[in-house]
Parts: sequence; C-alpha cells; structure tokens
Amino acid sequence: MDWMMGIGGLVVFASAFVAAGAIRKSMKMKQEVDLFADQVEEAIEQILLGKEWKETTEVTEDTLWGKCGEKFWQLYRVWNRKEADALLEKRQMKALISDISHQTKTPLANMKLYQEFLQEEALSEKGKEFLNCLEEQTGKLEFLLQSMVKMSRLETGIIQIQKERENLYQTLTAAVSQIVPAAAQKEIELYVKCEENMMLDYDKKWTEEAIFNVLDNAVKYTSAGGKICVTVIRQEIFTKISVQDNGKGIRLERQAEIFTRFYREPEVHVQNGVGIGLYLTRRILELQNGYIEVHSEIRKGSEFCLYLPN
Repeated sequence: MDWMMGIGGLVVFASAFVAAGAIRKSMKMKQEVDLFADQVEEAIEQILLGKEWKETTEVTEDTLWGKCGEKFWQLYRVWNRKEADALLEKRQMKALISDISHQTKTPLANMKLYQEFLQEEALSEKGKEFLNCLEEQTGKLEFLLQSMVKMSRLETGIIQIQKERENLYQTLTAAVSQIVPAAAQKEIELYVKCEENMMLDYDKKWTEEAIFNVLDNAVKYTSAGGKICVTVIRQEIFTKISVQDNGKGIRLERQAEIFTRFYREPEVHVQNGVGIGLYLTRRILELQNGYIEVHSEIRKGSEFCLYLPN
C-alpha cells in the first residue's frame, strides 16, 4: 500500500512538473508572440510613414521576428524604391506640364492675333468662311490644351485643393452664369434652387469648375427648348448638388465609363469636347472627400449628383 502511495505521489509530482513546464512554455510563447506583434506593428508603421528603418541583427535570430523580419526589410526597400521612382516621375511630369503650357501660349496668342488682323481685311465670302473655321479650330485647340494642363496639374499635385468656408450659392451662381449664353442659344430653360446663405467648406475655384463641367455637359446634350434644373440639398453628412436635364440620357452600361479620361459617347462625336470635363469633376470632388453619381434613362434625361462633405 505504501509503495502504491509513493507511486501515486510521483505521478502527481510528475503531472505538476509537466503542467508547470507547459505553463512556462505557454507564457514564453505568449511573450514571444506579443513581442512579434509589436515588432510587426512598428515595421508597418515605419514603412507606411516613410521613416528610416535600419536592418538589425534581430532579423537573423531564431525567433518569430527573425523568420519574417528579412521579408519586411525587403518590403521596406522595395517600397522606398517605388516611392523614390514615383517622386522622380512626378517632378519630371511637373517640368513637362510647365514646358507644354509655356511653349503653347505664344503660338496660340500669335494665331489669335493674326485672326484679328484678317478680320480687318476686306475678305471674300469664302475667305470669311475660312477665317471663321480657323477661329473655331483655334478655340478648340486652346480649350483642349487648357483641359489637359488642368487635368495633369490636379493629378500630379501641382495644384493643391484649398478648402475654406464659402457661400455655395455664390459659387453656384458663378458657374451657372458661364453657361447662360450657350443655354440661351438653344433656348434651354435654367432653374436654380439653393439657399442664399448656404455655407460650406470647399475649394471655391475648383468646385466652381466641377459644377460648370456638369452644367456644360447638360447643355451640350439637351435638345433645343429643353430644361435644366439645379437643386442644392443639405443632407446629414453631405450637401448634394443635383443637375437634372431632359436630354438624350445615357445607357446603363456606359454610365460608369463617362467619368473616365477622354471618354465620349459614340453617338455624340459631333459635339465639341474632349471627354475630360466629367473626369475632372470626379477628381475635384474626390480631393475634397466628396463624390459624384449619375442616374439616367434613355430619351428621358440624366441627373448628376455632386456631393460635398458638410
């Protein structure tokens, strides 16, 4: 009986010893996992924030971090290299845009000056017709270059969005006034509904550009005698600027494409434009943490909704 109790005691002792060892091992593993988690978090933070990170001897140790630290170090080097390449490309693009903008100003100014000289001459009817065509094509070229430069400056960060407290009604009025002559020429009715004291934080110049682009699009693709309604509604999170027309409408399968660069509806290539306006509007809103959406039906019209955060 005594020897059985002795064996029982040994079993209990052995079990306790094994349990204690398991607990120590578990605690050590937990400490190692916690340390590993901290090291991973620090590495990711350094990579994302672009901080200088030096490879340490810990990477070669037989630990969790040692087994994958080298991969993080490689990721850090690749990330830095790509960031440096992107910065270099951005600088080169800035220089190119500046050069294009500068190099095209003088030829365009000269072309317009020569056209003014020709207007003072006694031209034949055919000559006047050619001159009108020349003026129209010069205007198109100037518009194209301006649009390309605007787009490139926004994309490369040359132009920064500067948000300030502004009167949205005044900005909306400025955008609408630019489109009135074109709308009047087609006898399109314009309706605007917006509170006169509506204040919001946004970039006035670029937001006016965004609204104008949508209005310009609406006038182009609304038939003579049509109607365009602009309504501003302050919602809980965003303020919505709705531009609704009774124009030709957009097919559902094409509605996502209209906000891409240089996209134009196949049926409307006779209309002036280069397919940049709606793309610019989308980028301008995104840079202000806003967005744009479209609802449209063929032969019934379209509604473009521009959202700016309150």
